[in-house]
Amino acid sequence: MITVELLKMLRRPRTWVIIGMLVALPTLVAVLLAVTDLGPQPGTGPPFLSAVLTDGTLFPLAALGVVLPLFLPIAVAVLGGDAVAGESQTGTLRYLLVRPVGRTSLLVAKLTTVIAFVLMAVLVVAAVSYMEGRLLLGRSTAAGTVSLSGSTLSSSQVAGRTAMALGYVVVCMLGVAAVALFFSTLTSSSIGAALGTIGLLIASTVLLGLDAAQSLHPYLPTRYWLSFVDLFRDPILWRDVVRGLLVQLAYLVVFSLAAWAWFTSKDIED
Repeated sequence: MITVELLKMLRRPRTWVIIGMLVALPTLVAVLLAVTDLGPQPGTGPPFLSAVLTDGTLFPLAALGVVLPLFLPIAVAVLGGDAVAGESQTGTLRYLLVRPVGRTSLLVAKLTTVIAFVLMAVLVVAAVSYMEGRLLLGRSTAAGTVSLSGSTLSSSQVAGRTAMALGYVVVCMLGVAAVALFFSTLTSSSIGAALGTIGLLIASTVLLGLDAAQSLHPYLPTRYWLSFVDLFRDPILWRDVVRGLLVQLAYLVVFSLAAWAWFTSKDIED
């Protein structure tokens, strides 16, 4: 069942259109940096920011910073919201369940497919932005990269921390995927499920700006999304990174179980 759902996702033009849109914005940023003076000049501005925006090998970090706050979560919300609600909306959900396929197996397959999309999207954005960065921005001639703490990181350290940053972004989107899947089991409208997920993320962002909601800040899904930058401090500042991982895993577990509890007990009328 998982293989069938993965192949279905890969064969849909929508999947590649969404990934193309995710790649488009970092591409535009790379072109603008290459042909204009928008980026910081060598020796000016924060050293790490200057390196990220002028060294092609580090440009994937800039790409993550561009797509993570808005575009990647929307893409995950759309895919996750369509997982079950889309089948219900088109009238195929009942036929899927007529086969010897349990509801739990179907739900696991749908969640696995969304997670696979997240992993694929992050890797494609990182790979394309790396190639674009090397082509348009070149490579720094310095002996190392200056960290956020002011020390110098070797090439192997930068590569390892970049890999950890990519993994962290993937985990951050797992919580969004679980929320979208839960909303997808509540309604037969894939648009409604996606909008419900996006609404929750917007509410989280708004609450982060309110001092009155400060007690809720550590538990909001968007609170630690950009904490991957702490991986580029020397030494690594693990506090917010670990908290971010725990929060996202909590959302993944809670909303996945909620989706399972609702989906396995609801009447399928479509």
